[in-house]
Amino acid sequence: MTPKKNTEKTNLHTRNQHRFRYDFKLLIENCPELNPHVSINEQDIETIDFSDPEAVKALNNALLVTYYDIQNWDIPANYLCPPIPGRADYIHYIADILAGSNNGIIPKGNSIQGLDIGVGANCIYPIIGNVEYGWSFVGTDIDEKAIENCSKIIEANPKLVDFISLQQQTEARFIFKNIITPEDKFAFTICNPPFHKSQEEATKGSLRKVNNLESRDFANKATKPVLNFGGHNAELWCEGGELGFITQMIYESAKYPMQCFWFTTLVSKQSHLSSIYKTLNKVNVVEIKTIDMAQGQKTSRIIAWTFLSEAQQKQWKFEPLN
Repeated sequence: MTPKKNTEKTNLHTRNQHRFRYDFKLLIENCPELNPHVSINEQDIETIDFSDPEAVKALNNALLVTYYDIQNWDIPANYLCPPIPGRADYIHYIADILAGSNNGIIPKGNSIQGLDIGVGANCIYPIIGNVEYGWSFVGTDIDEKAIENCSKIIEANPKLVDFISLQQQTEARFIFKNIITPEDKFAFTICNPPFHKSQEEATKGSLRKVNNLESRDFANKATKPVLNFGGHNAELWCEGGELGFITQMIYESAKYPMQCFWFTTLVSKQSHLSSIYKTLNKVNVVEIKTIDMAQGQKTSRIIAWTFLSEAQQKQWKFEPLN
C-alpha cells in the first residue's frame, strides 16, 4: 500500500515544525533505529505504536536529530518520554507572549533566559527553546537522576553547553525558593506540572492513556501500565496534584515579582481554572493570559501571569547580550 500524503495538523502552532504528518522516510534516514517500529495502520497511514515506550523513544530521537540537530539523546527507563510536537507548541506560544511585550517582535538570543521547572530527564523544553530561538535556560528538578541525565544530554551535544544550566531543587516542598537568586532576571518560567494526586491515580492514568492509544490503532488492551511511557513518580504525581502544585507556584511567584517577566504553566484540567484565577487575584498579579492548546484529542492551556506594571514592562530590556 502507498501511505497517505501528509496532512496539516492545524491545531498545532503555525511555527511548529511538526504540523504535518511525520515524514517517516526522512526520519528513518536520519535515525535508522526507528525503522522497525514503523508500520501502516488500517487507515493506510504510516505510524508507530504510541503505547510502546521504545517506539516513542525512537521517534523522539529521530525528531531531535532531524529538526533540532541533537545527535545524542537518551532517557533512563521509567522516565517520561514526552511528545515533542506538544512541547514545541508550548515554546512557540511562549515566544508569542514575549513578542506581545516586545512591540510584536519575538526576542531571540541567549540574553533571553527561561526557567524550566521540572525539566525531567529529557531536557526537551530547553533544547527546543535554544534551537528555535537561541534562548538560554536554567532547568530544575527535585530528582537527582533526572538532572544527571540532562547533564549527559548537554555534554553529548556541545552546542547546548553554553546555553543550558541545571540546578537540583533540594527541598521538594519549594518551587522557586533555592533556585531564583536576587541577581536573576528570567524572561519566563515554563512548567508541565505533575498531573495526579497519588501513585494510584497516576498508575490508572497511565493505563488509561495506553489503552486509549491502543484502541485507536491496535486491538489489544493493556492490563498493566507501561511506566516508562507514563513517566517517573516525581513527573506524574505530587501531593495536591496539578492544582496543588500550581497554587504553590503562584504563591511562591509573588515573592519574586521583579525577577521574572512572565510566569507560566500548563494546566491540563479546565476545571482547575477558576481556582487558579482566584489565587492569581489574591496575590495581585497585574496581567493574566490564557492560551488554549490542542494536540490530537488532548486539550490543554497555558496560564501566564506577571507582576510587572505597564511602566515596568516597558522598562524590561530584551536586547541581545554583547
